[in-house]
Amino acid sequence: MQELINAVSLGCIYMLFAMGMSLVWGTLDVLNFAHGSIFMFSAFSGFYLMQETGNSLPLAALLLVGVVVGALMSVLAYQLVLRPILRRAKDKDSAERQILIGGIGLAGIPVAIVQIQTLSNPFSFRAGSFEVASYDFLGARISNIQIVIWVVGVLLGTAVVLWLRRSRSGLALRSIGVDSEVASLMGIDQGRLGVAAMAVAGGMAGLSGALLCVSFGALTAESGDVLLLKAFAIIILGGVGSMLGTIIGAFFLAGAETLLIANTSGTWVDAVSFGLLFLVLLVRPQGILGRQEVRRT
Repeated sequence: MQELINAVSLGCIYMLFAMGMSLVWGTLDVLNFAHGSIFMFSAFSGFYLMQETGNSLPLAALLLVGVVVGALMSVLAYQLVLRPILRRAKDKDSAERQILIGGIGLAGIPVAIVQIQTLSNPFSFRAGSFEVASYDFLGARISNIQIVIWVVGVLLGTAVVLWLRRSRSGLALRSIGVDSEVASLMGIDQGRLGVAAMAVAGGMAGLSGALLCVSFGALTAESGDVLLLKAFAIIILGGVGSMLGTIIGAFFLAGAETLLIANTSGTWVDAVSFGLLFLVLLVRPQGILGRQEVRRT
């Protein structure tokens, strides 16, 4: 039961991070390599404010800082770099390559800033004004932080899925992922929806960074790179563009890693992500809930 509680908590954080990345990849066709650095820098912003205010910020304020910083960074990256690339690229293949390179370049800036500020040391804001309490639950221990993670994960995961499937703006955003030219002819404002999608994705990345930092310990400037690789495995496992598949992939990966940590030395944890990625690409390239793409010429 204790391992199950830990796996669900970790899975919620993986889900928030990977859903944001999958959202812009599956709709805007933007593979944002800066997503990991946004995750990390949002958590660092909370740490910096905590230091400036004498460790007096409540948990809600730290989470809000993560959401706002993540959303702003994601929108700025889209408006200043990614969207101009999409406009000026000669074709789709060229745009994908340039976005990939641009995202890698963007990711290096926040990492360098945090490395300078922290001297490449880990940072954490556990010593805040909030108190961590633990409760007995079916013979195991669950903390109030884990309960917050569960509640936030369920609410946001459900909200994003319902937004994409039920709302007009969500359906319009999905139509861009199917055929952007036809969507534009139908009067869909791709610029406005693109900004909204990037803001949601960045906010979820920032929130997951704050939750991971406050619940599982310290982060480093390179922590976003590790989580970015895990998100790739999660999205490929679930199917690119499938929010439900991303949710399943996140909890599957978190469960596998938790079992390894509990029963082994833990040195093979990161290899699980790559192993799942290779296995899915070989057996079912479209993912668990993904659909095979049919192209007619």
